[in-house]
Amino acid sequence: MKLSTKGKYGVRAVFEIARHYGKGPITIKEIADRQGISFSYLEQILHKLGKAGVIESVRGPAGGYLLASKPAELTIGDIVRTLEGPIALSHCLEPGESEECSQTDDCVARMVWAKVGAKIEEALDSISFDDLLRQQQEHKAPVLLKPGKKAAMTGKGVC
Repeated sequence: MKLSTKGKYGVRAVFEIARHYGKGPITIKEIADRQGISFSYLEQILHKLGKAGVIESVRGPAGGYLLASKPAELTIGDIVRTLEGPIALSHCLEPGESEECSQTDDCVARMVWAKVGAKIEEALDSISFDDLLRQQQEHKAPVLLKPGKKAAMTGKGVC
């Protein structure tokens, strides 16, 4: 399983919205600037997250985006499943696909990938945005990009 930029950027965008929790909406421009994400690509991601009820948009001059729930109630798994779909390490584990395989009931490989996938989901669901906010505060990890680094933030190696 390889997480696409949509999933990675979605987690980063929601982290920015979570950082702003309780302070009112944060604009898409602020999120894009702070995380070095293309404005137009971020619009698509936020639209999908809004449609799924993960975030809410506020219109008007003081508008922007808010979390639809508390940071402690929202996990990385919620974002990944919303943007990437179900976590399936093999084609036969995708919803509705097991009927096509004649070995579904006794396939050892399928059992292994199902177990590994369940552990990945468990790990992603165990990390809330509140956890990330607390960890960031404890480590004082930088969250802002250095000016001029946007162009280098695409392709391989981007988290």
